[in-house]
This record gives sequence, C-alpha cells and structure tokens, in this order.
Amino acid sequence: MTELLEITDPVEALKSTFRRHASGVAIITTVDTDGSPVGFTATSVTSLGATPPLVSFNVARGSSSWHALSNASHVAIHTLGKENLTLAKRMAEDHTKRFSFDDWKTGENGLPIFDSATSVLIVRILQIVNVENNAVMIGSVESGLLGVEQLALLYHQRAYVLPGEIIS
Repeated sequence: MTELLEITDPVEALKSTFRRHASGVAIITTVDTDGSPVGFTATSVTSLGATPPLVSFNVARGSSSWHALSNASHVAIHTLGKENLTLAKRMAEDHTKRFSFDDWKTGENGLPIFDSATSVLIVRILQIVNVENNAVMIGSVESGLLGVEQLALLYHQRAYVLPGEIIS
C-alpha cells in the first residue's frame, strides 16, 4: 500500500485533488439585461435532489458571465457529449465569440439553446450564495429537452477526455 503525499499549501491541495477528479462538462446559458446571449463552460453542475428537482453550479463573480447571471431569472444547463468538444472549448474561450456561430436558437424564457447538447434543463434561479470571490447558483428545474445520447465528455487533468481516452 502506498502512502498519501501530504500537501500543506491549501490552494495546491485543492488544485491537485480536483485535477484528479473527473467532472462532467456542461454549458450554462442565459441572457443579459440587454437581451444579448451569455454563456460559459462549466464543470461544477450537480443535482441537489429530485424532490424537489434542484441543481447547482458555481461561477466566479469576476467572470464575464457574472453580471448576466446575477440578474437572471432563468438559465439553461446543457450537458455535453463527445460530439460537443468544439462547442465546449468555444464556450470556455473569448466571451465575445461564444455565440458567433449559427448553432443555437432562442428557447423558453428567451434562453440561448444549443440543439447539439445531449440534454438541456430549463432552470429558475432560486438562490445565489456569495462565497468570497465566487457564487453558488441554486435553481429549480422547470423543464428539460433531450438530445441524442453520446459518449460522456469529461474534464480531467486539465484536458477534455472521454471515458478511458484523452481527446484534447
């Protein structure tokens, strides 16, 4: 049995641990107060429970999406699969180019929807919990859209991966 390596720096302990923890990849979209689409790639989406149907995700309050999210009544949470790798990368890069392609439409509550997602949850924001420079967004699922099922897209060790295979 090998021994665990102690990491005394809490920041490095957190980063090192979560690099070893694979996360599902999602896109969160909403609209800004001027009606323009806003979105980003997230790995912090989680179910809080089914009764009632609640979800949460985290966001940095200094991010380009924060203003829109902090004023939003609803968001769309898109789960992504293998065929969505390019979309995941684009939504994680320059915020001015995230909606520059004609691969989305306006859906319920005016939310930007990417039809290529494996699923989409329409979520009403219930609570925002500010913690240091970040926020936990908690929402109630109002409805959902199911797309084509794909092999899961994960994020692990600073790369997008498929179960058992690194793809970027």
